[in-house]
Amino acid sequence: MFSIVRDELSLGGRGITRRELLRVGGLSTLGLSVAELDRRRARAEQGRPAAKPRANSCIFIFLFGGPSHIDLWDMKPSAPAEIRGEFKPIATTVPGVQLCEHLPLLAARMDKFSLIRSMTHHMPVHGPACSEIYSGRPYFGPPTTDQAKPEDWPSLASMVMRFGPNLEGWPPSVVLPWYTQFAGQDKPIAGQTGGRMGAAFRPFLVSGDPSRPDFQVPGLKLPENVPPDRAGVRRSLLGQLESAAGKQAPHLGAHNAIFGNDYTTAFAMLNNARAAEAFELSREPQSVRELYGDGKFAQSLLLSRRLVEAGIPLVTVNWDDETRTDSVSPFWDTHNHNFPSLKNRLAPRFDRAFSALLDDLGRCGLLETTLVVATGEFGRTPKIGQTVQNAMTEKTGRDHWPHAFTALVAGGGVRGGQVHGATNEFGGYVKDSPVTPADLSATILDHLGLAPSREYWDEFQQIPRKLSEGTPIKTLG
Repeated sequence: MFSIVRDELSLGGRGITRRELLRVGGLSTLGLSVAELDRRRARAEQGRPAAKPRANSCIFIFLFGGPSHIDLWDMKPSAPAEIRGEFKPIATTVPGVQLCEHLPLLAARMDKFSLIRSMTHHMPVHGPACSEIYSGRPYFGPPTTDQAKPEDWPSLASMVMRFGPNLEGWPPSVVLPWYTQFAGQDKPIAGQTGGRMGAAFRPFLVSGDPSRPDFQVPGLKLPENVPPDRAGVRRSLLGQLESAAGKQAPHLGAHNAIFGNDYTTAFAMLNNARAAEAFELSREPQSVRELYGDGKFAQSLLLSRRLVEAGIPLVTVNWDDETRTDSVSPFWDTHNHNFPSLKNRLAPRFDRAFSALLDDLGRCGLLETTLVVATGEFGRTPKIGQTVQNAMTEKTGRDHWPHAFTALVAGGGVRGGQVHGATNEFGGYVKDSPVTPADLSATILDHLGLAPSREYWDEFQQIPRKLSEGTPIKTLG
């Protein structure tokens, strides 16, 4: 996160060097003049007329680790025991559609959301698979280099940051409560930042624990020992740096060429009482907070509702791992103890919080205008104990499986109670209506009124590139 009152302006915890300032805009290795590059950028980003959005906002929920689709929302009760597992399916409010017995609240709300049971891609490694979900494009590097880099594909959140509505004093795209990253690493997993679209379009990160009574967005309030005039001096200095950088990268227009929108948004929100109120969960009745449940993820979902209610177009909520008390099955990555982890720790939290979000959006009159999407980076192996990618998988767990998994979608013009696509009798492969991460990203963009075919300027390769190569799913609307 940015701090706007430190003695040194910083980006991601490090100072800005003269070399970095001069590099903004990425002069072409093809020998093109700055003027020609600017003309090409301008042509690329003119865009196509925006379609009428079916949703004003989107809440994108990422379930890091890879939930076991075959144990939760694509069960195979007729399969052999080593495939179907321990859990029993239960009926839902939609005839013929079943969910896991440990998702009773969702089963009672099946008519409010739909299932995409035909999600598929080919990457069985966490980092690259996460990148593909976040960006909608296959990861292009070796799996060992899956931390965020400038040449990454831009995230969907960054696309909305770039081409979403210009909100005075508000960021178009917010991430809660952290960037997904591996333990021991100091950078987020690839695909979550501006990447080759430019650092200016990194989404606005709100870190911290919304479930804590003292939660507040870092940097949105001046410390008592910092007078307003000192903050004004900082803002003036920032403006000078932005102006200098803008001369190097005029194609970014009103967007900050170095710092992205975090600094400018934070300064704007210092004087925006409505913005401060949107982030104050203490304003919510305790009865509403209890509906979501305790903890960082649940209360982040509640905060996401407050943000879309305030007009934020895209809020990304990343699953956290706060309830794990042992060394097995981090996040949804159930290589061992698959069934007790799902039964006791994972499914109940998601069932309660996601159900509360659907109810709350409906109560506020927001469900019809808010697209809600929940997915992980892949599914799990059909056969229990089968080793595909990780040799640490034990006989009580399921390994990574990208060939078939499920996404949940609701609101924003999506009819509830649908099942799009299907897997084979063992849940291992898609047999009908496959949906790739590119298709999912195109669907989200389309619902928000952003044409997937719209182009941006690829700062890494210095060429125009479409926001998405996918095809929106039209049967959901």
